[in-house]
Amino acid sequence: MDDLTHSDSVVVAVSPAELYDLVSDVTRTGEWSPVCVACWWDEGATGQVGDWFTGRNVTPERTWETRSRVDVADRGREFAWLVGGSRARWGYLLEQVDGGTRLTETWQFLPDGLAFMEERYGDDAPHQVQLRIRAAHEGIPATLAAIKRVAEGGR
Repeated sequence: MDDLTHSDSVVVAVSPAELYDLVSDVTRTGEWSPVCVACWWDEGATGQVGDWFTGRNVTPERTWETRSRVDVADRGREFAWLVGGSRARWGYLLEQVDGGTRLTETWQFLPDGLAFMEERYGDDAPHQVQLRIRAAHEGIPATLAAIKRVAEGGR
């Protein structure tokens, strides 16, 4: 299988610190994600490395929840998390540019995620992985456009 990583970028007319504060607030994810409709922190979590949160995902086919662990929390530079602690890595990279911040959303299907898919779906695992790859390719540009709209004050 190839294409297990994907990323895309957009320039947002706010500072890296302001944008970081927005994208690292997982409780707001439902405002921009086409699949994740809500997130909440585990009790006592503040968004630091090692903190856990739960996300509720909804597609026309199903609804499910995932638990994720913060992997990087570097204000103004990067916020990233590991779904299931080791199955997939999602993140935002922030870079100061003329006119604001280049926000790059990244996604990577990790070896533990592939093993999980094989265990859960058996012979259908390759198809299920391809569905996740397609969802990342379609979802990242939609997410970035929505974050830009929210961050720049439009709704």
